[in-house]
This record gives sequence, C-alpha cells and structure tokens, in this order.
Amino acid sequence: MSFHEVRFPAALSFGALGGPERRTEIVTLANGAEERNSPWAHSRRRYDAGLGLRSLDDLEEVVAFFEARRGQLHGFRWKDWGDYKSCRPSGELTVLDQFLGEGDEERRVFQLVKRYGQGAGAYDRPIAKPVAGTLIVALDGLLRLPGEHYSLDETTGEVSFVHPPDAGVRVTAGFEFDVPVRFDTDRIATSVESFRAGEAPDLPVIEVRI
Repeated sequence: MSFHEVRFPAALSFGALGGPERRTEIVTLANGAEERNSPWAHSRRRYDAGLGLRSLDDLEEVVAFFEARRGQLHGFRWKDWGDYKSCRPSGELTVLDQFLGEGDEERRVFQLVKRYGQGAGAYDRPIAKPVAGTLIVALDGLLRLPGEHYSLDETTGEVSFVHPPDAGVRVTAGFEFDVPVRFDTDRIATSVESFRAGEAPDLPVIEVRI
C-alpha cells in the first residue's frame, strides 16, 4: 500500500465530523433470539474533511493536498482532535498512560497500543502512526531514553529496545498519534458561490490498515 508520511493540515481537520465504526452481523433466529458476530477485530474510523473548511483559501489548500495524494491513491496522516493522545485530550502525557506488555528477557519489540474500557471487555487499539518527538517510555515506571535504551519506528508504531526488558517488567508509554487514512473519493465538487453560502464540499476520509 502506498502511504505518504504527511499530515492533512491539522487546522483544517479541526471541526471535521467523524469517529469509529464497527461491523456487526446480526441473525434473528426463529424463536426471536439474535446471534451477533463481528468480522472486524478492530474498528475503522471515518471523517468528513469538508466540514473543517472555513474559507476559499482553506479550500485551495485542501485541493492541493488532494491532488498531491492523487485522490484515493495514497494514504496520509490525519489528526483526530477528539482522540489523539494516549491520555485524555485535556490531559498531559505520562509514561504510565498505556501498558504495552511485560518483559520476558527475549522480546525486544513492543507495539504501541491505546486501551479503551476496563476489564475483560477492554479493547486494545494498535497505534501505527505516533507523532515524532512525543513518545515517552518507561520500564516499571522508570523513564528510558530514546537512542540509548530504545528506538521508535514512526511508520509502524513499534518500539524496539536495545536490550530485552527483564522478565515481569512492565513496559508503559505515553504519546500522541495520528490516524492512517486515505480519501474515500476521487472527486471534489464545489463552487465558489455555494462555498460562500456556507455549503462545504463533501470530502470523505477513511482509515486504512497499516
């Protein structure tokens, strides 16, 4: 899959409408009971990028970005203003925000994840597009240093330790992240008159798997 490591203008994604979706297959049995199943292990996010546009200059900037991605052809990064941190959007990052796993003296690579919910029903979302310079990592609460103790692949969200963490050691992290997406259309249709009247173009964006 072709992916460009560039972010859709963050100021223009502010105000966009969107969020996660799931796919659930429901079968109603003869007795009225339901059987429900989901073929998706992970949710998928959709957004409408057109709702964040407020001026003709914004529109020109988005058209240029759309053309550079060749429509649906190339993926890109998207900032979801409602969910872009390992903590609450209003909070400050800490090394204890997210649990990545436990050491076993052999494993060196840990995938960034964000957990939603509590207990047995919690959902761990893989984070593939961390924001450069925001990651902080700890082993049993002790801050580790990038370069000296670990490295981060910013294109996959994998944290690689120089030495495997000791058995039972908790690996935790705090970070900001983007959503990997692509345009879900090959066409932008608008007019100057309609845009000035407050009618934003329909510009769907959909999450892609990395």
